[in-house]
Amino acid sequence: MKRIRPSSLLRRPVRVSPTTLQHVHRRTAASLSQRPDSTHLKFPGALTSPFSNTMKYEVPSNYPALPTYRAIDQHGVVVDPNFEPDMTEEEVIKHYKDMLTVSIMDLIMFDAQRQGRLSFYMVSAGEEAVSVATASALTKDDVVFCQYREQGVFKQRGFELSDFMNQLFANVKDPGKGRNMPVHYGSRELNIHTISSPLATQLPQASGAAYALKIQRMQNPEMPPRVVAAYFGEGAASEGDFHAALNIAATRSCPVIFICRNNGYAISTPSLEQYRGDGIASRGLGYGIETIRVDGNDFWAVREATKKARELALQDGGKPVLIEAMTYRVSHHSTSDDSFAYRARVEVEDWKRRDNPIARLRKWMESKGIWDEQKEKEARDSIRRDVLKAFAEAEKLKKPAIKNMFEDVYEELTPDLKAQMRELSEHLDRYPEEYDFGEFEGGKASLEQ
Repeated sequence: MKRIRPSSLLRRPVRVSPTTLQHVHRRTAASLSQRPDSTHLKFPGALTSPFSNTMKYEVPSNYPALPTYRAIDQHGVVVDPNFEPDMTEEEVIKHYKDMLTVSIMDLIMFDAQRQGRLSFYMVSAGEEAVSVATASALTKDDVVFCQYREQGVFKQRGFELSDFMNQLFANVKDPGKGRNMPVHYGSRELNIHTISSPLATQLPQASGAAYALKIQRMQNPEMPPRVVAAYFGEGAASEGDFHAALNIAATRSCPVIFICRNNGYAISTPSLEQYRGDGIASRGLGYGIETIRVDGNDFWAVREATKKARELALQDGGKPVLIEAMTYRVSHHSTSDDSFAYRARVEVEDWKRRDNPIARLRKWMESKGIWDEQKEKEARDSIRRDVLKAFAEAEKLKKPAIKNMFEDVYEELTPDLKAQMRELSEHLDRYPEEYDFGEFEGGKASLEQ
């Protein structure tokens, strides 16, 4: 494996003294004067560029594509001679079951949306290894910013099936009180920021959170080292926030791991129409960030890369690392999408058959004698029962109280918000037959409390 190389979850407020800021922002002073007969450029913008007597434009095609690291091939056979599993059999099985759980839950919830029992859903078929494997290499104290296809990160870190279902059904147990779209999970206890819909907004936030962690450790070296992990797709890398985030992280030496799921499609736009460069990894090098490209369908390669990335991110006081995980989005973009309108069904079926991250890890496990067909059937049956049980329980619960839509913006309701509550109450009194108050916690009476 070769490397080419504001958060509510922070445990306490970050108070930065002027001395600390001076230390953080200080740059080593050096003479930038051009020495006589120098063979290298000494301008501030390029300190080590050699002079050339030949005018030549650099052509991207003259450079080889960055390699893609894998530890095991699609048959589950180890191909990295230096690879050694670093987990017990029980731990490997646990992570495999996490991947299975995400896969089975996705199928059930996709069908539930089609039945009208859910308003929206996004599956992560074909990308389970990226989320579960990366999460397995982080610590519980590390701070995570997800996009919207990281169910495996939540599951690996301890998010329960009931937590998924309560958010999806926006019921009274939903921590977000029904204010977010489905799949916009979050967990303060697990150090995972709540997902937001706009693409790439989480990336500069991740850089800022990592900078805050860095300053905290400077003020208190006894604090345990922590990193930030930020997930995004290759489509999000077309947003300006991606570039701002990488530049901030690089120039401020922030301990953040940027994890790109390059799954081939930004909704309906294939990668070949998104960019002309060598994927997303080449952009990390352009920002001076240590970078690696890995086979995203290889659980072990992704885990090994993330372990090393965390180690690198904590070196020398902190620095960013970029991982580009190459995978394939087997599923539609979301329940609002029909991907067969822009790609051939045979293409999808070929990927399912030829290389699936769950099947690949399973083959490795079977070669080690820790898994077989009977265990597979038992696991799938058990997981399906658990998912359906959590589904049924969450679907029965009432929706959050109507008054919740006015709360949690200000410490106390403002006069404007109180007036809006009265207006809504009067509207509901005028048209009571149009609304089912019984499905809300406290009914209409919650507006009068």
